[in-house]
Amino acid sequence: MSDQIISCPHCGKSIPLSRALLHDIESKTLEEEKIKIREELTAIQKQNDQKQAQEITLLKESLSASAKKLQDSERAELELRKQKNILDEDRRAFEINKQRAIDAERELIRKKTIEEFVEQQRLKDREKEQYIDALKKSLEDAQRKATQGSQQLQGEVQEIDMEETLKNAFPQDLIEPVAKGTLGADIRQTVKSPRGMVCGTILWESKRTKAWSDGWIDKLKQDQLNDKAHISAIASESLPDEAKSGMGNKDGVWVCTPSLVVVLSSLLRKSILDVAKERVVSQNKQSRAEELYSFITGHDFTHQVESMIEVYTQMKEQITKERTAYEKSWKLREMQVERLLSGVSGMYGSMQGIAGNAMKELKGAELGDEQ
Repeated sequence: MSDQIISCPHCGKSIPLSRALLHDIESKTLEEEKIKIREELTAIQKQNDQKQAQEITLLKESLSASAKKLQDSERAELELRKQKNILDEDRRAFEINKQRAIDAERELIRKKTIEEFVEQQRLKDREKEQYIDALKKSLEDAQRKATQGSQQLQGEVQEIDMEETLKNAFPQDLIEPVAKGTLGADIRQTVKSPRGMVCGTILWESKRTKAWSDGWIDKLKQDQLNDKAHISAIASESLPDEAKSGMGNKDGVWVCTPSLVVVLSSLLRKSILDVAKERVVSQNKQSRAEELYSFITGHDFTHQVESMIEVYTQMKEQITKERTAYEKSWKLREMQVERLLSGVSGMYGSMQGIAGNAMKELKGAELGDEQ
């Protein structure tokens, strides 16, 4: 049976009916398959969507649970940290309070110790002060005694030296010390003539102090009166204004430095000898003796003595200057001679070292010649 031919409503082509039916069937079947596939795909897609939704839901729930757990964990950690911080703060506060308490107790102990130490030290200082005061008092007593003893010793030494000086300068006179403990001066010089006749007495007072005292004059005058001496004199390092040149007369008492004792004694002896000679020549001329005594104690005699002392001082200074100049010149010449001798010896020694035994020894340059 042959196929029926139909025309295509669209293009007008002739198509066998079987083919057209087959095409329709295939088209329907294909459409149905597509629909079925779409439905299956839709179902699958829906299942997948539901599954994904479930998974997403589960994931969200899991994430939510995890987030909640994380929040709980963070909250717990925060709480723990807070607790830890609180504990740390408490511990620090406890440590600080404990340290403060320890420091306070230590400060109390330190203050108490310091107070006890200060009290002990105060007592010790008081003991030291008392001990030092006692030592100072003992030292002052010792120094006072030593000073007194030293001044007394120095005065005695000066008296002995002045006594020896007068004895050596005037061996014909009687030079004797006034006994210790006896009211009076220090040395009594009894002036004698070359024939041994006693002509008069000079009463000497020795002073070795830093300051002059006018009370010495009155005392020595009283001693002179008691001793019935003719002239009184004081030898002292410190002098009054009347004896600025080294020698002078103050209120009838002669004053000089210890270095001018011999000079003053020579002048006083001469006046005493002259008065004694005049007294021997004319026993009845008492007025002449008084005039001589007035001359001795007058300003003219004082000026003459001062002039002689000034000449003596100038001559002594000139002698000292000349001695110094000569010693300087001698020292210079001695050094020049030594340099000359050293140069000659060195040169000859060098030459002898070169020539050997061929050169003879210099006479006067051998070892031991100087000795």
